[in-house]
Amino acid sequence: MTHRPFVMWPHPALRTAATPVAVITDEVRAIWDEMIVAMDTMPGVGLAAPQLGVEMALAVIDASEERGQAIRMANPTILHSSVEPRVHEEGSPNLPGVWAKVTRPRAVTVRFLNADGQWDRQDFVGLWATSVQHQIDHLSGKMFFDHLTRVKRDMLIKKSAKLRRG
Repeated sequence: MTHRPFVMWPHPALRTAATPVAVITDEVRAIWDEMIVAMDTMPGVGLAAPQLGVEMALAVIDASEERGQAIRMANPTILHSSVEPRVHEEGSPNLPGVWAKVTRPRAVTVRFLNADGQWDRQDFVGLWATSVQHQIDHLSGKMFFDHLTRVKRDMLIKKSAKLRRG
């Protein structure tokens, strides 16, 4: 299975809040499947639908060592965040070639519509927590570099643009 291309920064889909999903349909399941292929192809530990230009509040995460453990989410929201921080180097296929250290809560509790169309809540820790927060940011129209200072953000965007030009 192939996947649609990643949209490149500054595509408007990356700055637009995603549309909530009312019901889990076969179309939604097909988009999730495509997102998992895209995530695994990167390879990455998560993906939000807007990264592929799909303006729906859908995300997938898989921070497992062995892969194949992807969690499909619609309309994910953070209910609780730990006070303890975790620093992780983050990047995005929408801004290729650059990464930056981002500090986020080490653990989060997330509520989401699961693949069965039921509301679920799950605790995530470590890389799983970082990934789900990163994807929820995408669904809100935020990028990982929005957590950086303006100077660092501008340098990152310029560096990625230079790398793309070759």
